[in-house]
Amino acid sequence: MFPFLNNNKEEIQLDEKNIPKHIAIIMDGNGRWASKRALPKKAGHKAGAQTLEKISQAAIDLGVQHLTVYAFSTENWKRSEQEIKGIMDLLREYLKNYIEQAKKDNVRVHIIGDISPLDMDIQKRILELEELTKQKTGMNLHIALNYGGRDELLRAIRKISRAVAEGKYQAEEIGEKELEQYLDTANVPDPELLIRTSGEERISNFLLWQIAYSEFCFTEKLWPDFTENDLKQAIYQYQNRERRFGGRK
Repeated sequence: MFPFLNNNKEEIQLDEKNIPKHIAIIMDGNGRWASKRALPKKAGHKAGAQTLEKISQAAIDLGVQHLTVYAFSTENWKRSEQEIKGIMDLLREYLKNYIEQAKKDNVRVHIIGDISPLDMDIQKRILELEELTKQKTGMNLHIALNYGGRDELLRAIRKISRAVAEGKYQAEEIGEKELEQYLDTANVPDPELLIRTSGEERISNFLLWQIAYSEFCFTEKLWPDFTENDLKQAIYQYQNRERRFGGRK
């Protein structure tokens, strides 16, 4: 059983048979969390990384098969040079530590997005981590780095256009299944639930194709303050919605 306390401090049970197989999270609010405490933004991002570790373990305990998190978007390069440097330094530290932890954990790590603009040492550690965990059989943790939904679709269209030019397909043969094989999330089921923290209610160029029929849950909590109980509350909301996929019941 998966008990938790709702906002009225009442104990509620989740339906164990209706846990989303795939949850996506826009981890928003690290900077505001730091500003509220008169701390540098890097401290907020570090606290956010610690929250990711806790929520990943909570998702594993709940039986979630895929967890996709938005770590750095194609638009985040617009931030200050100082903040970007802080994020990249933290990413280096996270990857270094996680490579050691991954040897013990049964989690498969998969990076989505275009990592080519990242520094070579970061790219090397990403590839090392993916190689180290590719045979793991537990939860799949998909980390979106230098990711944007429009960028992903453009890259996929270019790849499939080259495939058509090479004679692998006729244009008329291309359907949703064919296009999906050229996305960063090829062979990954679409998220049933998308969570965004910090009170913002937009998708910010995240998984534009994949969330066509996802249920959305928005919370005022800043990401570093997001807890296992908040995750269960979001899943409870999901379980109490009727999913029709455009049809009727």
